[in-house]
Amino acid sequence: MATPSTTPADPSLIDSRTAAWRLLTVLGLVTLGNSGMYVVAVVLPAVQAEFGVGRGDASLPYTLMMVCLGLGGLWTGKMADRHGITPVLRLGALAVAAGFVWAAFSGSIWTFGLAHGLLLGLLGSSSTFAPLLADTALWWNKRRGIAVAIAASGNYVAGTVWPPLVQWGIDTIGWRQTYLLLGLVCGAGMFLLASRMRQRPPLVVAAAPATPGGALNDTRRPFGLKPAQAQALLCLAGVGCCVAMSMPQVHIVAYCVDLGFGAARGAEMLSLMLASGIVSRLVSGWICDRIGGIRTLLLGSALQCVALLMFLPFDGLVPLYLISAMFGLFQGGIVPSYAIIVREYFAPAEAGARVGAVIMATLVGMALGGWLSGWVFDLTGSYKAAFLNGIGWNLLNMAIALFLFWRVRGAGPGGLRGATA
Repeated sequence: MATPSTTPADPSLIDSRTAAWRLLTVLGLVTLGNSGMYVVAVVLPAVQAEFGVGRGDASLPYTLMMVCLGLGGLWTGKMADRHGITPVLRLGALAVAAGFVWAAFSGSIWTFGLAHGLLLGLLGSSSTFAPLLADTALWWNKRRGIAVAIAASGNYVAGTVWPPLVQWGIDTIGWRQTYLLLGLVCGAGMFLLASRMRQRPPLVVAAAPATPGGALNDTRRPFGLKPAQAQALLCLAGVGCCVAMSMPQVHIVAYCVDLGFGAARGAEMLSLMLASGIVSRLVSGWICDRIGGIRTLLLGSALQCVALLMFLPFDGLVPLYLISAMFGLFQGGIVPSYAIIVREYFAPAEAGARVGAVIMATLVGMALGGWLSGWVFDLTGSYKAAFLNGIGWNLLNMAIALFLFWRVRGAGPGGLRGATA
């Protein structure tokens, strides 16, 4: 079995300057590696027109990418635990470059989709999300929430930077040439930054972590449940919140085209939405350090539902800009909170695999939501029904978060309800 690194782990590196520099590198890696998640939404109208397919079929590449990204995160998380993060990142860099190039030369919606699923998703972007969130959580204790939020913000930095650049590229040189340039820039950048990630994470203190309420949490009984039960609930919650989350993120550009505002306005709204998400993730990280992961999840889920409801009565240009910003501000902290919940309530040694599993569920939710919204649109001819579908899934997430919150709130002297000390 390969060893993760030749550099010994040093517990004094927790919350250190080394951890801060590493966090900056992680931010760059996530920004580059997650580019494909957002450019595929921008290119959707052009791809739909060129290949002559419906809105649902044009959404399939996004769906394939998100499903494969989730499955890949499960595998890359385990590989990073076993072999270290650097070789996983280098493989991901090569896959991102190859994926964009393959997509650029695709001759049908199916080959375009396979490029996004097998290379950009399964091997590429998967190396720069779940494994890096798990890795970051092992470098911080006092500021774990804000550190994981900064790492996850790279996902929204990608969503802020790439959509307008890609839209400009589509208008100027075409989507195929734009994809070729993306492969070169993102693949090379990831490969170079991967060399700065050779240091092993500091050793994790073996003591059980404290819950937000102050009682010790028995990691053998997270939330007073069997680990498999708690994991399943978190995964189901992840699917629910992200089916809802994907509706505006995947279809805002197409929605603006249908309303007559044009693809460029939609790309600007997507960029604004994700820029607001950066602020949301940072603020949510600060909040998470004070109230814990499960309460942060519940807060974010409730606010996301409010923002989705706002899309129903308003479809003017200015209101859509405002609601897009509101949606980003409300939902940005949801996904990072799952990594914090895993770190708080499960054994630290299992962080990579368990974070990978929950992130896989959120990405399955994004994939399902992206396709489902397009399918509902094709069925009804309106995005109103698609927004209502997203709200329903959001309510499922809220119900699970409320249940887990109740388990935390009912903590007794022995830990969580039903747990033994």
